Amino acid sequence: MQTSVTQMPRKELFGHPVGLFILFFTEMWERFSYYGMRGILVLYIAASATAVDPGLGWSNKDAIWLYGWYTMLVYVASIPGGWIADKFLGQKKTVMLGGLLLCAGHITLAIPQDWAFFTGLILIILGVGGLKPNISTMVGGLYKEGDIRRDSGFTIFYIGINIGAFLASISVGLVAFYYGWHYGFGLAGIGMLIGQSVFIWGQKYLKGVGEFSGGKNVSEEERQAAKRPLNKVEKDRVLVLLISFLIVIVFWGAFEQAGGLMNLYADAKVDRHIGLSWLEEIPAAVFQSLNAGYIIIFGTMVGGFWIWWKKKGRESSSLFKMAIGTMIMGLGYVFMMFASKEASSEVFGKAAMVWIFLAYLFHTLGELCTSPVSLSFITKLAPIKYASIMMGVYFAATGFGNKLAGSIGESSQLHPYQGEMMVDKEGILPFISKDSMEIKTLDKGIVKIYDFPINEDKNFNIKSEVFIDNGSVVFQEMGTGKLLNSLFEINDTGKSTQSRLIETLKENNAVAGNPYHANLVFEKDSDAAKIIENKGDGNNYQVSFVLEEEQSEQEFSTFMWLTIFTVSFGLLLIVFLKKLKKLTHGAEDHEYDVKDNEPYELGDPDIKKGN
Repeated sequence: MQTSVTQMPRKELFGHPVGLFILFFTEMWERFSYYGMRGILVLYIAASATAVDPGLGWSNKDAIWLYGWYTMLVYVASIPGGWIADKFLGQKKTVMLGGLLLCAGHITLAIPQDWAFFTGLILIILGVGGLKPNISTMVGGLYKEGDIRRDSGFTIFYIGINIGAFLASISVGLVAFYYGWHYGFGLAGIGMLIGQSVFIWGQKYLKGVGEFSGGKNVSEEERQAAKRPLNKVEKDRVLVLLISFLIVIVFWGAFEQAGGLMNLYADAKVDRHIGLSWLEEIPAAVFQSLNAGYIIIFGTMVGGFWIWWKKKGRESSSLFKMAIGTMIMGLGYVFMMFASKEASSEVFGKAAMVWIFLAYLFHTLGELCTSPVSLSFITKLAPIKYASIMMGVYFAATGFGNKLAGSIGESSQLHPYQGEMMVDKEGILPFISKDSMEIKTLDKGIVKIYDFPINEDKNFNIKSEVFIDNGSVVFQEMGTGKLLNSLFEINDTGKSTQSRLIETLKENNAVAGNPYHANLVFEKDSDAAKIIENKGDGNNYQVSFVLEEEQSEQEFSTFMWLTIFTVSFGLLLIVFLKKLKKLTHGAEDHEYDVKDNEPYELGDPDIKKGN
């Protein structure tokens, strides 16, 4: 496939067209905005609605559910984005439109209102749909057919993506941690504004790339290619592309636990304390920078390795790389299995940070073998007339992978048991203690006080042992042995909730000598907390909890099956590799080193011969 539209030498920088670096910096800042926002998104959704810096107050399970739908729609929107580029605007103008929508979306997210949050998400979905598939297609348009630099060009482009993601995960995560969620969203928006400015400034280096195929600036050859029906070679190549999209769904379904399950896991079950005077513990969102940081370190090494491997005459087809990458990425979850075992080895225990570092390392190496290669693969095989829409289908497959990831992450989180506090404030005070906390004053300033959390409508927790005694569930405070049953009552629709709890405890022989455990979270109803006159009345508190041992088992099982499935799937691809490669009709068999400033040629030589 060829997406450049003129035969012309291109000015080069570091052995690549200068336009690559315009697209590099545009995408770097766009990904800064996207990954910065994504890094705090699920944490914001799950944050208490009654905190000093309130979130939406959703459960972990519901937060991952919304995250899965959002990340799916972001990429599925690439299909209409590619279609609009192919049929009406061209890639360049569609990227411009998408960038403007993204700027509006990220700025809207910075407004601390529920309507602004959901409006911002919709604008970002539309903006990414316009920008993401088309800017990637434009990268392919910078290189001629058979140019061996194409894969390395996409790897450089991919490094730009991850420089943005790396900077965003640290800076946006820290800003959100210290100053608030919406300041973090606002910083992400500033990044998008910079990216859009770079793209506008660099138009002179992108002449002839990404133009509308029905416009006046395209060659007659490409105009004819856009009109004629697909031949046998093109049809087979489209078929193998569609098969490769299945690989994409599986890969991202496993990989994209990063922003959901692994983000929440790092927040709750990883020991993040480092004891610095200015930073007591690492915010969970900052761990999102590991993937991007590893890509910056290892990106050129992995890309260089595959070029060296190919020159040695060894198997290095895109499909082979994608299979190997899926397997390596899946093996990263072995370290999460170790983390889960370490955290569950003691009650309310936490895992060492090293497991997260190792898991992300393997995920990254797998990603470097798969993702930039799959982008390049599309630009090699997709027919001219379907250039952007095939890239759009690729990103849609990525979106379906993200939705699969959300469903997997959602299944790893148990439905919390819900209840209602049944005692007044005086009845609960013997079970809680004073603590330092931040509160908002009437003039919206923030001050630190030392008081009982209930006096400020704050959340509080009571760690409990849970076991069966004479057929009934007993809640007993850890350490003191005080009975907690009188403090709250479980909401029971019929007898399903209570019977589910009893059945789980009986199945696991949770008795007084071998109890299960739960962190009972008492949270003020968010609507009631808004009534200042009732502040500290101790009413309208809800209770929620999960059984820690059951949750740990669920997470371990999720990590284990992710490993088994991805490795097995990668091996299956290798078994059928030869049959799949035949469908490409040698698209990757004639790659070679291109001399500096060699003019670009249009069209596939096989297609010109009518094969």
